[in-house]
Amino acid sequence: SSQFEVVNLPSASTLAALREEKHERPAPEKLLAVFADPVFSENDPRVKSVSGPKALPAAVGKFSLRANQLTRSAEDVGFKEFPRLPYSRQEAEAILALARGAQNLTAFDFTASRATSLDAKLSDYKIIHFATHGVINSRHPEQSGIALSLVDEYGRAQDGFLRMADLYNLKLNADLVVLSACRTAMGKDIKGEGLIGLTRGFMYAGAPRVVASLWDVNDAATAELMSRFYRYLLKDKLPPAAALRAAQLSMAKEPRWAAPYYW
Repeated sequence: SSQFEVVNLPSASTLAALREEKHERPAPEKLLAVFADPVFSENDPRVKSVSGPKALPAAVGKFSLRANQLTRSAEDVGFKEFPRLPYSRQEAEAILALARGAQNLTAFDFTASRATSLDAKLSDYKIIHFATHGVINSRHPEQSGIALSLVDEYGRAQDGFLRMADLYNLKLNADLVVLSACRTAMGKDIKGEGLIGLTRGFMYAGAPRVVASLWDVNDAATAELMSRFYRYLLKDKLPPAAALRAAQLSMAKEPRWAAPYYW
């Protein structure tokens, strides 16, 4: 309803873990870490043209196993490949412009990687934003994750899948994680434990609030919604739930974005 802020509460076990960790969390010193516009294919124009083998021999066996996990998980939810999300960059640039003057992390292109997301320095940021593909596998929840750069700058395959297991091992101090990606909030509903999805993983990592999409979303509409959300959050200083509601209501009033599908 347009009269209320809509919030999904975590399961009792997740809430207990959050309360246990809360008093131990130091306040993050920096504002915003943004991951956007990863490189998914060796055919991407951002890849440098080089001669020689595309893969590193020492990494082939290890990567093949992980790549197969990503492929299986993607196929289970209907992905044949990961197309580039051009509006994710526009979205990220608009958000960073609103946070100008603060200490921010810009992880675009090849630096929008699994390695960057696992860096302990990520705990220094108050808000963490992922603008990319999310893979939510209800048949095999443990294979859910976030798709980051799958190749390096020379087109060599690399592990770019941030898995559920990775999230449970993170130590975050963030007040808010935003998953601006398709299908990120969906998961398998298990009696007594609520929703198994990326949201729960980030909460176990230490984030008390997660904003995520509930269905496959339009790239351009998501960029517009996120820009408005952050304007209310950073400029108007609204709490996250109120900022999201304000952004959704503002889009609903415009003919172009009026359909609920867009927000």
